[in-house]
Amino acid sequence: MEKPDPDNPGKPEADALRGPGGLTLHEIHAQVKLSTARDRADSTQHEPRQAVSRWRQITRWAWGKNKGRS
Repeated sequence: MEKPDPDNPGKPEADALRGPGGLTLHEIHAQVKLSTARDRADSTQHEPRQAVSRWRQITRWAWGKNKGRS
């Protein structure tokens, strides 16, 4: 049974709501925060991307504009 929120009598309390897998919304939020922090830490450990030359940027732009034309 979902407990009503004292501030909003028509809406259930956030801790009582269950999402996919039976987790509460607060538990899902905590897991998402942990996974994004882990992903950010992993992305900083990799080598930075090489800068794309100006010529390559222009050719990619032109190739994309003319895609589908004969």
